[in-house]
Amino acid sequence: MNDINMNAVPAEISTPSISGSCFLIELNISAWAGRKLDKKQSTDVAVRNNAASGMANVHKKLLGDCAELVAVQKFAANARNEHYSMTKPWSNSGLAILPTRWYDKYIHRMTGLQGEYNALVGTFLDAYVWATSQAQLKLGDMFDVSDYPTVDSLRSKFKFQINPMPMPEAGDFRVDLGNEAKQMLTSHYKNFYTTQVGSMMSGVWTQLYDALSKMSERLDYSNDSNKKIFRDSLVSNVTDMIDMLDAFNMTGDTQMTAMKQRLEATMLGITPDALREDDYLRVETKRAVDQMMKALPSLDL
Repeated sequence: MNDINMNAVPAEISTPSISGSCFLIELNISAWAGRKLDKKQSTDVAVRNNAASGMANVHKKLLGDCAELVAVQKFAANARNEHYSMTKPWSNSGLAILPTRWYDKYIHRMTGLQGEYNALVGTFLDAYVWATSQAQLKLGDMFDVSDYPTVDSLRSKFKFQINPMPMPEAGDFRVDLGNEAKQMLTSHYKNFYTTQVGSMMSGVWTQLYDALSKMSERLDYSNDSNKKIFRDSLVSNVTDMIDMLDAFNMTGDTQMTAMKQRLEATMLGITPDALREDDYLRVETKRAVDQMMKALPSLDL
């Protein structure tokens, strides 16, 4: 791969306007951890081992391995991954950028997950009192009733909120400031805006490189004696990038457009089974993938 700094911003991306082609999305998913630091037990462990105070921490699993709570927590993690698969980070505050063309798909998918999440939370809350009584038996002297919130209080610890908002223009500041202060604020945001757009596009290039690199590595064999195993997702992870390159090309980058067309042509008719069974197709596909990797813009990986 060429030597490039993925964080570098192309000169032509000066104050790009992408407000009409994307939304900002704030996703807030929270779930009760069901864990708590036991200060007394932590102190006892330190004392028994002649350790200084604060050198050991004992955390209690308040409900043990409560299946209903574990289901909620795992679902929350998977829902976040769905969100990440359709967005790119916009700021350190958690805001993400979503292409306008994916808005309906995103909202449909995430509101569906929101409904499933709320149903799982309801199932957990129904089981909470019973799970607490079972935890008392398992925790023994470590059980403390004050560790357990009421059902109504516990309900507020579970959230699944989707907040879409419009992407502002780079210089759109309707605030009552002096000219000098307003110019400084506008300049600061323009720099931030430009940097974030460059970072977003760099993230897409990096994701493409990772998918192509994985395919190249997995297809690197010539016969059954050194055959490498790969899942069907090896192909879908690459073909999914076709739509990704299209949706996130909000600045009309010609290199990204060309790569999308090249990837589309290369992967046309390619299936996992065909790659497993056809030595020639596998070799040619790997060759084409390696050439595309070399043609990518410089990445600082």
